[in-house]
Amino acid sequence: MKQTQINEMNLTELEIKLQDNLDALQNLRFQKALQQLENPLQIRQIRREIAQIKTVLHEYELGIRTGNEEGKAQ
Repeated sequence: MKQTQINEMNLTELEIKLQDNLDALQNLRFQKALQQLENPLQIRQIRREIAQIKTVLHEYELGIRTGNEEGKAQ
């Protein structure tokens, strides 16, 4: 997912996407442990996306972002 797509999401969409990514990361780690993981780079991509989403959520908490209008202007 691109950073621009993350910036366009609202708060509830971000929280849902974060939970989905955390579940996907857990599944990928299980596959890695069982040596069934086809693309190990997926783990890196999911971890980076989780970090980006957490950063945006933290910006909402700090008041840096207040809504979609401001997020698009940045």
